Amino acid sequence: MTLDQGARGQQMAQIIHHADLFRVSDATPAQAQALFKNLDVVAIVTIPANFTHAVDAHAPAHIEVHINNLNTDFTNDIRRAVPDAITQFYQQQGGESPIKVTLQEQNLRSQDIQLFQYSAMPLIVLLLVVSGLVSSSLSAAGEWETRTIKELLLSPTSSGAIITGKVLTGFVTTMALGVLVLGVGSLLGWVQPEGVYWLQVLLIMALVALFSAGLGVALGALLQRIQPVSSAAIVIALYLFFLTGGTAVLAFDPGWLQTVATFVPLYYGRHALEMAMFYQSSDQLLRDVVVLAGSALAALGLGTLAMRRGMAR
Repeated sequence: MTLDQGARGQQMAQIIHHADLFRVSDATPAQAQALFKNLDVVAIVTIPANFTHAVDAHAPAHIEVHINNLNTDFTNDIRRAVPDAITQFYQQQGGESPIKVTLQEQNLRSQDIQLFQYSAMPLIVLLLVVSGLVSSSLSAAGEWETRTIKELLLSPTSSGAIITGKVLTGFVTTMALGVLVLGVGSLLGWVQPEGVYWLQVLLIMALVALFSAGLGVALGALLQRIQPVSSAAIVIALYLFFLTGGTAVLAFDPGWLQTVATFVPLYYGRHALEMAMFYQSSDQLLRDVVVLAGSALAALGLGTLAMRRGMAR
């Protein structure tokens, strides 16, 4: 709310509008209270009617902020953003400012990424993990529950071909679904890989899909029942997703979670996808590929061992 029609008040209002820190809605006091009560806004920022007079008189000039602290993330954003806007106001006063401020921003990344984009990308990882785990585990468990595993063992097909077929079924299904979602996300502008970085994205997705498929085959062969396998696959996928910071920006999560995430292969898949999709970067790509490839091979080995053990019974 801008209650001051003076030069300083209007200047402060323009700074808030153009600071790239808020999503601003101008409102009257009555409208602002209604928006605040209905949870349509996080805070009410009020530039009082005497703001210009106070600044010109070199007296304390107050900006009133009423925050709905329902969500700590949004609350802290407002608490950081308002002082930043005030700092910009001081800078624009030049020699008249009682506080000499010079701001010089240097961005590490070439572009800003919207929060919804940053949140949507981990969902692709979750989709790959859930699809790979569920499809592969159900396929493997179904062979034992329906007793069709006996027919496969009596056929001239080698056990290696049976195991490979189970893994490839989960991998192809998962990869196809991932590519479809990636294409839709690209059309909507949610993910933005360019040029050669499309290959990086597809490589990482393939490794995640292979890891998930191998883990799914192992789970299905160990439990051999569809109902417990389906429940376990979804729980495992969600826990892996959570431990890699899938529900938030990992850098803002507790330190213990950041430490745990480094031991989860999906952490490296998420990092590589973020670099390629959003920043057109191959930063630490070799590390990410080595960890994912090693994890995929380990999952395939576990799946092969579980299948051979189950078929030998």
